[in-house]
Formats: sequence, structure tokens, C-alpha cells
Amino acid sequence: MHADHRKYMKFTGRARIDKAVNSLLGIIEGVSIDGVINQLELEFLRIWLADHDELRDRHPFNELIPAVEAALADRVLTTDERQDIIWLCERLRSSNYYDKTTSDLQRLHAVVGGIIADTQISETELRGLSAWLDAHDHLRSCWPYDEIGSLITSVLADKRIDEQEHQLLFRFFSEFVALLDGRTILNPPVADGGSILGLCAVCPEITFNGTKFCFTGASARYTRPHLAETVARLGGEVVAAPSAKVHYLVIGADGNPCWAYACYGRKVEKAVELRKAGARIMIVHEHDFHDAVTDAG
Repeated sequence: MHADHRKYMKFTGRARIDKAVNSLLGIIEGVSIDGVINQLELEFLRIWLADHDELRDRHPFNELIPAVEAALADRVLTTDERQDIIWLCERLRSSNYYDKTTSDLQRLHAVVGGIIADTQISETELRGLSAWLDAHDHLRSCWPYDEIGSLITSVLADKRIDEQEHQLLFRFFSEFVALLDGRTILNPPVADGGSILGLCAVCPEITFNGTKFCFTGASARYTRPHLAETVARLGGEVVAAPSAKVHYLVIGADGNPCWAYACYGRKVEKAVELRKAGARIMIVHEHDFHDAVTDAG
């Protein structure tokens, strides 16, 4: 775990447990959304097991982990086994730390993560995801509910998924792989027409002189003070929170496992809201930021 994250851990123990339960529930829903569960999708569930193995003696993992292990022992997840795990997750979910909206957004992230577990996205899976969205329309206006819904509508307009659309879907859905809390977006998509935008800009042009930067997550390479010094040296300014006056929000490559959501936090959500409202804030990945620093000398 990144050193910048450790100070948050003692405040988020129960919340992280609830998030893990919500994620498992969403993964089960995602890998089975087309009615077929293959070996790559089962491996995705094993990653969840490995990710939480050190907690197997702690409630609720002392119930969840044996149930998932038993279900996967024969390398087949039957309908009864899937329903048993979903039943158990539903009863172990808590509302003490996350409200229904947050819990179901965590599930949504895991659902799309489960869908891409085998690297293929079918029309059946998209229609299943569309039905899931319809059943959870209390998430409307929350990122990424609207964006996913718009993308599905656009892709299925001609009742087929071509190669370019599949690549767009895969890259977008990859942003929300619930298990990989320590990673953030590497290659987010951009759709023509402006209706769907990836979280991060693709090959952004970043300038420093006279511009304002905000950082979120932890850098894989530098401390936050070092990043601030770098920006100042190149003529820019670092501020604490996104606003309409901020030019760039930089997402650290190590994410933050204490965030309530799978791969972004409050600052990213605020930046998305500002962008929807017309602000020209650009969300960029740390890798692109470092490339710009190198180019600027």
C-alpha cells in the first residue's frame, strides 16, 4: 500500500468491508449477466478471493470467503451457487457506512468489471447491463450511470457491436474494475460527438505557466510536496480542490483504496460535475503529467 494511504486506513475499516461486499455482489452480477460464466470470469472471482484472503477470519469474510471458495472448487459456478452468494451478500451488506446510492454505485463498478473479466463484451451483456441500469434508476445523474447508459444506447443503436465500439466499451469499462483499487485510468476512451467522454484526457497538451493544478490520489513516483514544487518551478500553481478556475486535475497512478468508489474520489467527481456544467477543467493521468514535465524541462 502506498504510504500516503496508510493514514486513512484506521478510519475506513468497516467502510472498506462494506465496499468489498458490494463489489463481490456486483462481480457476481456482472460475470453472470449474459447467463454464461466462463473460466476467465471465474478467475476474476478468484482475484477477489486473493485480494481479501488476509481478512478471512474477520466478519463478514469468514462467511463470504468459504462460500465463494466452495462454489469455485469444481471450477463451475452453478445457478444455485451464484444465487447463494448473492443471497449472502445481500444479507451481509450494511447501510451504516454507505447510503443506497453509494452502495449501488460500488455494485455498478463491479458489474462492469465482471462483464469485461473475459475481455469480451457481447450484445447480450450490454442488454443485461441496460436492464440493470433501468432497475437502479435512482443512480441517474451520478457518474458513471448516465455515461454508461448513453454509451450503451449509442452502441446498440444499430443492433451490433463493431470492433471500434468494442474497443471503446472495453476501455471505458476498464476504468471501473472494482478489485484494482490501487490503479487508476490508463487509456480512457473518447467518443465522437461529445456525448461520452473518458475520465482522463487522451494525449493532453499540458501547459504550466499561469495555470492551476489540483492533485488527487497518490503518485507512484513523487510526494505531493515534490509535485507542488515542480508545478511552481514551471510557473504554475497547485490548489487544494477543483473549481471552475482550475485548469488540470491530475489523478495519481496509485489511486486510493480508502475511496468509497472503485477508482476515483470526491475531487474527480467534482471535476466531472464542473466539466458537465461547462468548466474547462481537464482531468489528466499522472503519466501524462510526468511526460509534460519532461517536455517542459
